[in-house]
Amino acid sequence: MKKYFGIIGNPIKHSLSPVLHNYWFKKYGINADYSLIDIKQNKISELVQKIRKKEIFGINITLPYKQKIVPYVDLLVKDALLTSSVNTLYLDEKSSVVGDNTDVFGLQAAYLKEVDRAPQKKALVIGAGGVSPSVILSLQKSGVQDVSITNRTMEKCIFLKKKFKNINILEWQHLKDELKKYDIIINATSLGLKNNNDFEFDFEPTKKDLIYIDTIYNPLETRTLKFLKDRDIKVFNGLEMFIYQGQKAFYLWNKVNPEIDQKLVDLLISKLK
Repeated sequence: MKKYFGIIGNPIKHSLSPVLHNYWFKKYGINADYSLIDIKQNKISELVQKIRKKEIFGINITLPYKQKIVPYVDLLVKDALLTSSVNTLYLDEKSSVVGDNTDVFGLQAAYLKEVDRAPQKKALVIGAGGVSPSVILSLQKSGVQDVSITNRTMEKCIFLKKKFKNINILEWQHLKDELKKYDIIINATSLGLKNNNDFEFDFEPTKKDLIYIDTIYNPLETRTLKFLKDRDIKVFNGLEMFIYQGQKAFYLWNKVNPEIDQKLVDLLISKLK
């Protein structure tokens, strides 16, 4: 029997998740298909029901549904429980729809090995949306204790501080002036996403040994990432994080830990050119 998987979000056309998972399905001889699922928020409940009925065997969730999906699942586990942010759904042996989070693993596996376990490091998370709780938890798990967050809408920062009481809030209007204080800056907004708006200012000045991470992978280089890269700042796009979070989701669904080989990486990059 063929198994069906997919991803929901808005916008969703930019997602490479079907390329990633269908590559692995073919490589490991799994009779399955993964596709983009374009739905409105009022249809989420119906989609979750399809998992219960085993019409769909797994779903990934991207912006803006990572937190909006929570009321529809039966059980939050592991990092999803700690962040209230869900990017992977599956049915467990008790027929419960489980909400899991593989973004935390994805960020740690891809980039935070670059961060020395030094409590004195100062990190700034830009954005307080769906992936931001995962970014904060990843930093904390990596030993970074001084974490600040900023967002155009202050209420979202206040909401996050209720969950992560030790984070600091930086007002959006002070962002440009405060950039130079941070050792790690992570863009967790959609600013820079293909066919989307970008930051209205250049990221200068910053520390010369700054680590800048963009959770966006389409395009491979946002304007801000390219600006910093041209100034010899250590930068990372969101592609590795995307691959690693997908690897863990694939394992949760299929109990196969798929290889991240060069052929796959080249395939994904070719789709972004």
